Amino acid sequence: MATDQRLTPAGKIKLEEDLALLRDVRLPELTERIQTSNEEGDVSDNSEFEELKDEMMRVEARIAEIEFNLLHAKVVEKEGADGTVGFGSTVTIRDQDGYVETWTLVSHQEQDTRRGTISTESPVGMALMGKKVGESASVSTPGGIIVYTVEKVD
Repeated sequence: MATDQRLTPAGKIKLEEDLALLRDVRLPELTERIQTSNEEGDVSDNSEFEELKDEMMRVEARIAEIEFNLLHAKVVEKEGADGTVGFGSTVTIRDQDGYVETWTLVSHQEQDTRRGTISTESPVGMALMGKKVGESASVSTPGGIIVYTVEKVD
């Protein structure tokens, strides 16, 4: 497991919702499908049966991971209240080409770029930590160095 054992309040709620869905819906659904497949005859050469068992193992592993994270993570409202980028901050950045992005910095457990969150352990997240409005952060990428300027910190 990663060293960053913090969650935002919204991240905790999301993990609890994911856990409930996996435990109360997905796991019983897979159990029923496996049982049905098993009752239909020879499972020794049944690829669907094997896929279902593999999926069940992935779901059970994810349940265990979420339970571990919820048990051990500390819920943190927001760091960097003085205008400094920190865990839980929402930061608007501009790159050297003028492209503007807004991200909320969270733990790896709750990061989801589609929802506008990035991990404090990601290259961009690490580079932004501790920065204030007007300061720049450089991130090394395979395509070269990208320089981000902090436009706003909430």
